[in-house]
Amino acid sequence: MENSTHFKVFRLTAYGDIGQLKYFYFAVVTVLYVVIIFANALLIGVICIERSLHEPMYLFLCALFVNQLYGSTGLFPALMFYLLSDTHDISLLYCYLQIYVLYTYGLTECCNLSVMSYDRYICICYPLQYNNIMTPKRVCGLIQLSWLYSFFINAINISLSLRLQFCGNVLDIVYCDNYSVVKLACSNTTLNNIWGLFAAVVSYSCTICPTIYSYVRILQICLKSSKETKQKAFNTCMPHIASLLNFSSGWLFVFLQGRYDTAHLPPILRSIFLVYFLICPPLFNPIMYGIRMAKIRQACKKLLRL
Repeated sequence: MENSTHFKVFRLTAYGDIGQLKYFYFAVVTVLYVVIIFANALLIGVICIERSLHEPMYLFLCALFVNQLYGSTGLFPALMFYLLSDTHDISLLYCYLQIYVLYTYGLTECCNLSVMSYDRYICICYPLQYNNIMTPKRVCGLIQLSWLYSFFINAINISLSLRLQFCGNVLDIVYCDNYSVVKLACSNTTLNNIWGLFAAVVSYSCTICPTIYSYVRILQICLKSSKETKQKAFNTCMPHIASLLNFSSGWLFVFLQGRYDTAHLPPILRSIFLVYFLICPPLFNPIMYGIRMAKIRQACKKLLRL
């Protein structure tokens, strides 16, 4: 074990010295955060108020928008603060809190998207049994399971990281990331690595496999169906597929930057890739669903006219 020091803060060096540009970046980030809050809060309110939207698909969407507000709040206030601050030190306690919020957001988002694919599978493949299968009790249970599973998995993740001692405190990122923090540890990280691998395998198996199965079955049904049924299935599934690809791209950017040397990339580009999964899904999902889904669009118009 190397000599360790009891650090009280981590230093986020990715902010660097951006001079007067910090005010421009701050304005952009503030506008994005306000738009994300407004768009997601609007659709959450519309789905809660409009009784015609109290259906499984829209309730899953509501859970998705709530999670996006939660995840955005884990990033944007800190990002706005450090853009204007002359120092970029973050306390260990707040660092671990941010890791927990961002990781629970990410895993809950994966679970929500997987549950939504299951909902589309039941709707398209078993339309006559849909209401009997997707009961209010089952819908609430699936939403609660997504959150509880994410909170539980990441609570263990954080508890394993809290015991570590560190040889350094410099993080070349704009927010706290568990992988980057563990890499700074002098103490034995074998347990962290084993748990991380186990949690990743279980989580991906429980989210990606059901999603792939659902869409394979949907595709099989569509190939045997009429043109009208194919078009209806396409219109129903397209927003979800776009959300899935958008979020998956963001996670892929984070994974690749954590495992490979990206020093040759411009710092601003590295930072954009790192925050992509925290900005683009919460920004584009409510806009896309609000435009693509007629019932939500009409309910929004009705609410905004009041």
